[in-house]
Amino acid sequence: MDTGLRRDRVAAARVARLATVSPAGAPHLVPICFVLIGEHIYHAVDHKPKRTPHLRRIANLEATGRASLLVDEYDEDWARLWWVRLDGTGRVLPPGPESDAALEALVAKYPQYRLARPAGPVLALDIATWRAWPP
Repeated sequence: MDTGLRRDRVAAARVARLATVSPAGAPHLVPICFVLIGEHIYHAVDHKPKRTPHLRRIANLEATGRASLLVDEYDEDWARLWWVRLDGTGRVLPPGPESDAALEALVAKYPQYRLARPAGPVLALDIATWRAWPP
């Protein structure tokens, strides 16, 4: 899969799975809405109900900074299967220009955010590597 196709598929995807790891090495995986800007993935904690305001993904990023994002497509026709995994460093953004730009891009991509703009922190994944199948 060529680099442009990988980028196009990631940018167009509506949902992905964000993986973080705890200081003890325990994996944590959650589905997220996201946006790709340059070599960064952005995700905001939104208004959907959460069990606690102290989200494990945030604690894990603050503790380890390790994260991966998996975007994939399943089809009963296995010739149409694909996935792209982005590995890198995760950050919790402070309020400011980077966070504001990420929120604007998320609002532009997801109509639901136009009705209820995310109020939680913005998380960033600074992409170090792109891996994909088919290669």
